[in-house]
Amino acid sequence: MDDSLDLLVAGGIAATPNGIARADIGVRGGRIVALGDLKNAKAAERIDAGGLHVLPGAIDTQVHFREPGNEHKEDLNTGTACAVLGGVTCVFEMPNTKPPTLTQAALEDKLKRAEGRAWSDHAFFIGASASNVDELADLEMLPGCCGVKIFMGSSTGGLLVEDDETLERVLAGGFRRVAVHAEDEPRLKQRRQIAEQSQDPAAHPEWRDAETAILATRRLLQIARKVHRRVHVLHITTAEEIDLLAEHKDIATVECTPQHLTLAAPECYKRLGTKAVMNPPIRDERHRAGLWRGIAAGIVDVIGSDHAPHTLEEKGQGYPKSPSGMPGVQTLLPLLLDHCAQGRLTLERVVDLTATGPARIYNIAMKGRIAVGYDADLTLVDLKAKREITDADSASRCGWTPFAGMKVTGWPMATILRGHTVMRDGELIDDPIGQPVRFLETL
Repeated sequence: MDDSLDLLVAGGIAATPNGIARADIGVRGGRIVALGDLKNAKAAERIDAGGLHVLPGAIDTQVHFREPGNEHKEDLNTGTACAVLGGVTCVFEMPNTKPPTLTQAALEDKLKRAEGRAWSDHAFFIGASASNVDELADLEMLPGCCGVKIFMGSSTGGLLVEDDETLERVLAGGFRRVAVHAEDEPRLKQRRQIAEQSQDPAAHPEWRDAETAILATRRLLQIARKVHRRVHVLHITTAEEIDLLAEHKDIATVECTPQHLTLAAPECYKRLGTKAVMNPPIRDERHRAGLWRGIAAGIVDVIGSDHAPHTLEEKGQGYPKSPSGMPGVQTLLPLLLDHCAQGRLTLERVVDLTATGPARIYNIAMKGRIAVGYDADLTLVDLKAKREITDADSASRCGWTPFAGMKVTGWPMATILRGHTVMRDGELIDDPIGQPVRFLETL
């Protein structure tokens, strides 16, 4: 055994491609260089992981960190701090900022802003619009870009591709997988008066009803198949979409969020009011059960947080004036570990949904698994730890979480990014070292 290890993570139960079993992990130069019994190895730093499980660092492929333009509710520093505090080592940030990320200059501006400020590794989506459709094939190949994002239905921000002609033009150019928010904009406009007349957050899933999502997903799949483009359908919320997407796994991958798996209407709207409002909406128990069925059947590929913070003042404006979205990157892993403790998920499936799946779908280089040659992105979790999620523990600038008061079993105790410990026992360590993510398609 080489004596020049930078880090030895010893005595933990590691989730490797070979199974979940006790294994020491040796790290040099930010990469994993050895796995197994390394009791005789020498290392500059040693972490005793006895009693803990060591997972591949979680990859959250849908976050909104609001910079530039809305830094009063989040920025790249606070958002990535939330990430590593929650055991997330890599994030993909969405383009609906001010200005939106539509150009090479806007992408480079975000990458520059992240230098020396981002706690996690990161990449940024380019937003699709009629104004940049002819440049998307080149933009998606730029360093630090994780791909193209399409908003078929209006959400927070002004990006929108609502007509089939523009949607087909977007999908016909380029070849990387495209992430899509699938809600049917004409139907949203037609039904807007439901929200305006009700002024009750509980009307949100009635306004943005299941058919609004199903129509958009069906349109998307038809066009994607026509032009032979792979798509990744974000935050699925309906049982019917799970069945529909199961028939198109050759071109479509699927994301769910912890919110839609954990909360259900009408209870969440009664308890949380506008804090429960997001797009697509939290729906009733039938749809939540459908999502869990999709996870059990392997139809769902990824869990993303859709971290989308707003201040309490903004959320307090009253429905439907209050903006849609809620924070979630810091609670993504605790919620899934709790579902694991409750028997709804296996630990292997948690790893698949938060690390292996994202890396596979987006062709991320050197991340998503504990294996020799890969980046030493590790999350040490205590599967028996019992915690209560609180607003006070949230590092988000918005200062709240929809899961406040929820007691969970399973908690991230340390986060290691490329061999450097960036979080331990709920505290950030040293300075931010996040770097842009690399992709196999662009190397």
